[in-house]
Parts: sequence; C-alpha cells; structure tokens
Amino acid sequence: MSLYQRIACLSTEAVETLYALGAQDAIVGISGYTTRPAQARHEKPKISGFSSSRTERILAVKPDLVIGFSNIQAEICRDLASAGIEVHLFNQRDIAGILRMVEVLAALVQRQEQGRHLVADLQARIDAARERSRQWSVRPKIYFEEWNDPLISGIGWVSELIGVAGGDDVFADLALHSSAKQRIIADPLDVVRRAPDIIIGSWCGKKFRPESVCSRPGWDAIPAVRNDMVVEIKSADILSPGPSAIAEGLPHIAALVERWQQAQRSRP
Repeated sequence: MSLYQRIACLSTEAVETLYALGAQDAIVGISGYTTRPAQARHEKPKISGFSSSRTERILAVKPDLVIGFSNIQAEICRDLASAGIEVHLFNQRDIAGILRMVEVLAALVQRQEQGRHLVADLQARIDAARERSRQWSVRPKIYFEEWNDPLISGIGWVSELIGVAGGDDVFADLALHSSAKQRIIADPLDVVRRAPDIIIGSWCGKKFRPESVCSRPGWDAIPAVRNDMVVEIKSADILSPGPSAIAEGLPHIAALVERWQQAQRSRP
C-alpha cells in the first residue's frame, strides 16, 4: 500500500509521472494546465492553476499529500502547510533533477521498482540521442525562445537537451538562471549577433508564430531565418520538467538538428 492515498498535484509533470508509475489511483486533483496523459484531464478534478490557486479548492479533495513545483508555488504550499497538509515542493531545473524527481515520487508511492525502470528508460533515451549526435563534426547553434514579450531564452533542462541532441544553446549563459526574469534578453539584436542556425519557439501557453519572429527588425540576417529553420516545439513537450521533456522534447530537438545536418550536406 502507498504511503499516501490521496495526492493533489499542482503541476503537470507530477501527474504524468504518477501515471507512468501506475500510481494514478492515488491522484485526487490536478492542475488545470495538466496535459499528460490526456486521460487525466477527463478522470481527475482540476483544483488549481499554476501560479495561483484557492486553498479551499485543494482542501476540498481531502489530500494527504500535495505535490508542488518551484518558488512559484511556494506561497500556495505555505498556506497548505499552515492548514495542516503535508507538502512536497520539487524544484528540478536540469536533467538530473528530473530523474531525481521521478525517483522521489516513486518512493513516496512505494513504486520504487517502477521508478527505476522509468529512470532507466529516460536515461537510455538520453544516451542514445547523445551517441547519435557524436557522428556530426559541426554542431548547429540554437536559440530557444520560451516567451516573446519580453524575449526569454530557455531554462536549464532545455539547454541541456539541446546539447544532448547535438546543438549548442546560444544563450547557455542565461540557462543557468532558474528565474525567467533572469533569462530576459534585453536587446533583441543580441540574438542576431549570436547568429543561431536553428530557432525553436515554445511560448508557454500560446501558439508560436514563426512569421512574427522572422519579421523582427534585423532578424532577416540570422541563418535560421534565412534557411527556414524557425520551428515550434509545443510547450507541453518541452517546458514541463518531467518525463515528457526527455521522451517528447528531446526527439523533436534531435530531429531538427538532423534536418539541419542534412541541409548542410546538400549545400554546394
């Protein structure tokens, strides 16, 4: 029997992971932003947003554990703790943190063996992508745009996945910062100067518009714009620090790198 029978998940990656572990029966409430698995949106009551939530809605499902993520949900978790609820606040910002989160969640629901299998599968995907990328002598420079107004570059695990897939994040220096405010690109021409070969857009919560990116002043000089390598990866596939970032986001990035490599070979 699980240590916890009634778990409220305030972030989508916790839901995804618990389903992957076969512990979905313990989930009594999810974030309205949950995307994976799709069945969770139909099976589980939505009890919170992401950055804001009403404590009474969470308490109404009578959780014996609430799973949250990062400083953004710290106040929500503090209020729940004050109400006597046990809380676990994850704060994974890199690939190692994602794998550790899986292991910890597996222990909390006493699914350690399933957790080990899931971690091994995710690690195998990472290893395979890294091994494939070793065949290329030239690595494309990649700009990942998490938001467009202001421009915000990719967070740590995204930058790492770009590297695993065989690219170089042009704003790897900013990826070290967990706060989006610290990853703001004040001067859009800084992207032009770094001359990315591929631009990946993943605007959290709204559709990416490549045409608006390409029409920015001066951006027509960027290799990615000139060569039609401005592409969306849906935020649900890459911006949640859980299994999907590795299982879904990484293959998308790897496919873009391979497309760029093929284009390089075909050029005279």
